[in-house]
Amino acid sequence: MAIPMTHLFVTILLLAAHTAFAETNMLQDLCVADLKGSKVNGYPCKDPSQVTPDDFYYIGLANAADTSNTSMGSAVTAGNVEKIPGLNMMGTSMSRIDYAPGGLNPPHLHPRASEAIFVLEGSLFVGFLTTSGKLISKHVNKGEVFAFPRALLHFQQNPNKTPASVIAAFDSQNPGTQSVGPSLFGANPPIPDDLLAKAFSLGTQEIQSIKGKFPPKK
Repeated sequence: MAIPMTHLFVTILLLAAHTAFAETNMLQDLCVADLKGSKVNGYPCKDPSQVTPDDFYYIGLANAADTSNTSMGSAVTAGNVEKIPGLNMMGTSMSRIDYAPGGLNPPHLHPRASEAIFVLEGSLFVGFLTTSGKLISKHVNKGEVFAFPRALLHFQQNPNKTPASVIAAFDSQNPGTQSVGPSLFGANPPIPDDLLAKAFSLGTQEIQSIKGKFPPKK
């Protein structure tokens, strides 16, 4: 009995998808990142004989970061594969975010990861925007958790007179961060003024004024 071409095509597609997914899984116990090796899509594996416990250890999230010299009153301490080489190929990482009174982690997104935060101290106003423009927001307190879907704009604000801090967990060893303001107004080479002026219904002088607040990225 002949197999309909549609069924055959779907079967081949499913097999290809399954193979692609399977090959993203680790084929050994661990793959500690060789941070000095060539970076393609992740890091090559370190020689197993050179692996040490310190490849899986990091103390950087233990203490609050200094927020006094930041323009937004927040500081992010990353615990990704570049700080913990043992995370290579594990698909996970963490960060600590500290907020001064009135501090803000401004609207940004993580192109490669969903995020969940656990409030260590204080309370925050947090939220994210769906692609239809709906704001999903909530006030969260010490001991509570809030999740942000992958690649959606989100923020955290400390509206209080006392500091706050969270631990953030990501489902990527290197989630990446793209902040709205610096990306649009601090691009290098710069996005043309007339393009941004039209996009935001502003004058070119207003755009130039905004750009002056975001030094070009190097």
